[in-house]
Amino acid sequence: MTDTKTTSPTTTTVPSSARAPRARRGAGRFVLPIWAALVFLFLFLPILVIIAYSFNVGRLLVSWDHFGFDSFLAIVNKPAIRDAVLVSVRTGLLAALLATALGTLAGIAMARNPGKWVWWFLGLLLLVSVTPEIVDAVALLPWLVFLGQDAGIGIFNDGTMRLVVGQSLFSIAIVSYIVRARLVGLDARLEEASADLYAPPVRTFLKITLPLAMPAVLAGFLLSFTLSLDNTVVSAFVQVSGTTPWPVYVLSALRSGLRPEIAAVSTIMLVLTLLALALVAVVLKRAGDSATEIARTMAGG
Repeated sequence: MTDTKTTSPTTTTVPSSARAPRARRGAGRFVLPIWAALVFLFLFLPILVIIAYSFNVGRLLVSWDHFGFDSFLAIVNKPAIRDAVLVSVRTGLLAALLATALGTLAGIAMARNPGKWVWWFLGLLLLVSVTPEIVDAVALLPWLVFLGQDAGIGIFNDGTMRLVVGQSLFSIAIVSYIVRARLVGLDARLEEASADLYAPPVRTFLKITLPLAMPAVLAGFLLSFTLSLDNTVVSAFVQVSGTTPWPVYVLSALRSGLRPEIAAVSTIMLVLTLLALALVAVVLKRAGDSATEIARTMAGG
């Protein structure tokens, strides 16, 4: 008689401790994107609200009347708003030019003439970067008054000059960081070869050094311009009658209530800023920078 043995299939039991991490990973796959979306919504919802209310045709910003584009015409029809925007754009461009010129020279000097002085200079630039704007404003006001009135240097009594000086302080540090960071990573042998071929220092600078640094110079200029557009604290202290920039005008408009044209012009300024930042990214991308390097540059690092 033959015995038949029945073999039961082997059942593998997965410990609960091994199933738990998989379950947690599955839950995190949904929770983290939702949380990220909520964070972005929290950050950008106020901006979206301002953009939406810029199409409000009514007396007050928060009192919706009906949809229209009348508010955007205020930048042309209302002299006070038009003048404030023109002052902001004009001083922003001049401050960006000044910051780019001084910051580029400082960045090249730090990259091509290393030494102990560089770290001291970087420390001073860092001090400028982290100093609160209110401290800069309180320090600048009596200093500019002293230069303009006590020292008799009439140019410092001009409102545009005051705004340019005040708005370029922080930007000079940013441009210096960007230009130095770019040139430190580039080989200096091209400049040495130019000198070996008896090229004058000025020609070497114009033909070799400046083209190498040009992407960082352009990025620094555009970043300086965007930073100058929304400079409020320093501008409120140093501005004089007749040269009120747009941020200070908005601040003063709070006393009588915000109107839809404030949101409309702010939307235009936002678009202008985004276009400048996009141009920064394009310039750096064409220069061969990675996405991480572009983000660090645009953040002022």
